[in-house]
Amino acid sequence: MDKRVGSVADAVAGIGNGARVMIGGFGGAGAPIELIHALIDKRPRDLTVINNNAGTGRVGLAAMIDAGMVRKMICSFPRSSDPRAFTEKYLAGEIELELVPQGTLAERIRAGGAGIPAFYTPTAYGTELAEGKPIAEFDGRRYVQERWLKADFALVKAHLGDPQGNLTYNKAARNFSPLMCMAAATTIVQVSRLAAAGDIDPESVVTPGIFVDRVVEVPHPQQEEDLVRAGAACA
Repeated sequence: MDKRVGSVADAVAGIGNGARVMIGGFGGAGAPIELIHALIDKRPRDLTVINNNAGTGRVGLAAMIDAGMVRKMICSFPRSSDPRAFTEKYLAGEIELELVPQGTLAERIRAGGAGIPAFYTPTAYGTELAEGKPIAEFDGRRYVQERWLKADFALVKAHLGDPQGNLTYNKAARNFSPLMCMAAATTIVQVSRLAAAGDIDPESVVTPGIFVDRVVEVPHPQQEEDLVRAGAACA
């Protein structure tokens, strides 16, 4: 099945109000800037966004928050080098935060993709993050029950892809993206280069095409840190 679409606007079509959206990236590494900005052009509201952080400056995820599109953030690091967009909305009571330890966040997403509704971890036991969650003891140690995380959509940046959606990533830009591809009902990917079918060595494929629904080529993707340093702002 050919999963290519012609533009980033076509790629994000169908993401509407109230959607639950996973966005790949660890800071700027692997952040799908072009897909995010295409979504900003559509302006869906009341989104729940799952990401490692809550954006930097006035571009990317921070610009989504700035535009009032995000009702709730589920993340590990709401602070960044320039967290003003999230901070302003949070202090004004305009955005909700669910804080999740980073390893727990990754495992909750992995569990969502693997069909595991809950698991136990010692992380956060005895802290405010464990309040209201089931606690169990195993081999003399207490563990906190955490639930899976799934999403309606995942926005992901990959390095190389093919028409069937098989993907490779550029070094650390891989981070959360393979997990998110598995945990979303619809996975949308921007790739720096589209190869012909069969050109990617199967041994090199990180995300198999079965987990991908739409692929769009973005030959020269922007890097979040470069945009922030330049003082860019997404209108």
